[in-house]
Amino acid sequence: MTDEVREQDHEQSRDAPEPPVNPLAAAICAKFEGSVFYESHGQPVVYVDKADFGAAGALLRDEEQVTMCLDVTVVDHMADMVRHCPPGVTAERFEVVANYLSHARNTRVRVISEVAADDTTVPSLTGVFPGTNFGGREAYDLFGIVFEGHPDLTRILMPDEWNGFPLRKDDAPARVPVTFKGDPTPR
Repeated sequence: MTDEVREQDHEQSRDAPEPPVNPLAAAICAKFEGSVFYESHGQPVVYVDKADFGAAGALLRDEEQVTMCLDVTVVDHMADMVRHCPPGVTAERFEVVANYLSHARNTRVRVISEVAADDTTVPSLTGVFPGTNFGGREAYDLFGIVFEGHPDLTRILMPDEWNGFPLRKDDAPARVPVTFKGDPTPR
């Protein structure tokens, strides 16, 4: 074997992603083409296309003995100076994150979908995991992520007349004066 061939083999092995050891991550990667496995701080993470976000939850519940979706949340990366993205993942402004737990297998997996700022619609998990109802509403209320198929996507924390989404990094801070109890100089 020549040095050139060995160098090419080495380059290919370095660029090839590690196959998932976690059975939940492996099932998602096998089912959804284009999904990317990554390990973060010892926890398996799978990036899926946002169109597959709800179907990934259904796969985990129906075929992989996942009993709980622990939470659904959103991350806004607008102001990040440096951002890590695994190879094969196209960074978008938002990430919708769901954490799953399988009691039967004693394992967990995090599923992430990248969401563009100009199309913030993602399939809802409430039909598969009813406990995600309030997490979805909170993500909608604070970040403006629309969970398609959610049974009651209304504000949960902010007043109904509130304009904007307060946890988006482009929301104007302190635009509403707040008077605290006992404040000697109300605004």
